[in-house]
Amino acid sequence: MNERHSPDILGCQEDVLGRLLDHIRRQSETVQLLRGDPDSSEEEHFRIMLAQTEIERVKFVVRSYVRTRLFKIEKYARYIVATPEIQDRLSQAELTHAQKFAHLVESHFNKSVLQGLPPEQRSLHDQTAFMPKMITEPDKTRAVFAHAREHCPPVRLPDGTALEMEKGRISLVPYHVIEHLLARGSVELV
Repeated sequence: MNERHSPDILGCQEDVLGRLLDHIRRQSETVQLLRGDPDSSEEEHFRIMLAQTEIERVKFVVRSYVRTRLFKIEKYARYIVATPEIQDRLSQAELTHAQKFAHLVESHFNKSVLQGLPPEQRSLHDQTAFMPKMITEPDKTRAVFAHAREHCPPVRLPDGTALEMEKGRISLVPYHVIEHLLARGSVELV
């Protein structure tokens, strides 16, 4: 859920995702075997349907996570390619996709728009003084709801005041204020 509510791309949960997909596959196989058993009672069929519903719910959450990451990777592809720190957060497949997507977008812009502009304006780089920026970056000033999973040290808000985040408290704060707490698992986004 943190990925969905964060304006930035968080670290890839590739190992957790892999284990979860393996577990889903094994559970699905077990459910299929039990569904084919003619000796199962009404109560067992009900339990099988509950297990199948839970499997579908987990699949939905996994798909949502993957779709969210893919959306962010495509939205910030040029930023990802230009920022090694962000590249470390992606799996190899995600990084390859970001690089290919950024190249396709740049190629498309060059062929469709930039070749018709004066030579000094044919660049997609931010060296020229154009607004808005040519490379889309995550908006870390965007406000997020953060739920403190443990007592956190006070954080400094943009207006200079300190915010004490006690365990269980939900606060509306700019993302950059709690980014470090999110990275270490002290808060979760809701």
